[in-house]
Amino acid sequence: MATDFAVFLRRFLTSHLAGLRGYSTNTIVSYRDAFKLLICYFQDERSTPPDKLTLELIDATAITGFLDWLRASRHNSASTTNQRLAAIDSFFSWMQTQDPARMACCQDILAIPAKKHDRPAVAHLSVEQTRQLLALPDRSTRNGRRDATLLATLYDTAARVQELADLTVRDIRLDGPAMAALTGKGRKTRHVPIDGNTTALLTAYLAERQLDSPGQDDHPVFFNQHRSKLSRGGIAWILRKYQAQAADPALANAHLSPHILRHSRAMHLYDSGVPLPYIRDILGHVDLSTTEIYARASTEAKRKALESVYADVVTADLAEWNQNPELLNWLASL
Repeated sequence: MATDFAVFLRRFLTSHLAGLRGYSTNTIVSYRDAFKLLICYFQDERSTPPDKLTLELIDATAITGFLDWLRASRHNSASTTNQRLAAIDSFFSWMQTQDPARMACCQDILAIPAKKHDRPAVAHLSVEQTRQLLALPDRSTRNGRRDATLLATLYDTAARVQELADLTVRDIRLDGPAMAALTGKGRKTRHVPIDGNTTALLTAYLAERQLDSPGQDDHPVFFNQHRSKLSRGGIAWILRKYQAQAADPALANAHLSPHILRHSRAMHLYDSGVPLPYIRDILGHVDLSTTEIYARASTEAKRKALESVYADVVTADLAEWNQNPELLNWLASL
């Protein structure tokens, strides 16, 4: 017979996260992995097998011990540990509505603070590095034209890698104003404008693949030799392939992923003067505070802002010492 923890956990992952909240598969897998580790902790450290694990055993003390175990035994960083805690918090926040008798225990767990850690700098490419990367695919070949279009679309739309993988022909509008409909977290769809050059690449690409003909609306825009949509790993592999060809050592040795291109696009937009609310909408962030990381990270924007504030307060005018008679006379008297 299933324990109460098993019953509620299944409802949380399926009915609540997948059904009611509409979370993506990747998010649900991340939550699932957090609870797999929690189950392993109880089995290895507390001698409680999965079929004996009940809600009664999971209290604030146990969760604190679990977090310590992640850091000490599995060498998880503070950021990773906080992600596991966030998944647990989400479960027990939901549990309060399912079993009010356990509200006090749930709230004790929700009161466990996250581990403080330094925020890493936002990794991104410069405009010139991005230009070099996007120019690397050989556009005289069929695969090269696909890769050039893929990388341009990934950068221009600032899409998450899964959003690009899920892109279908019906999601692309090439007539002015050209835009792409991206479906992100929580199955929320946003419409992102597409640059003229990216539009030209997409137009030629869809025509070459005969995806602009009737009946192709649900076909993935970027697909493999089996005509299945490219996976997240496949897109990352294409990106790394061209990175390895880069002549710039800083680009070739950079820690590069599809998400870095997303960061790069956001940074370039911010440095160009695009307001943060617009960047938030392009990225699909729910909260503007999430987008503010680009404002904190942009040294170029800070420099421009400082230069624009009372620029004439400090002047660079220097007196010509050799034209000052009083100074010359004083020096001569020494």
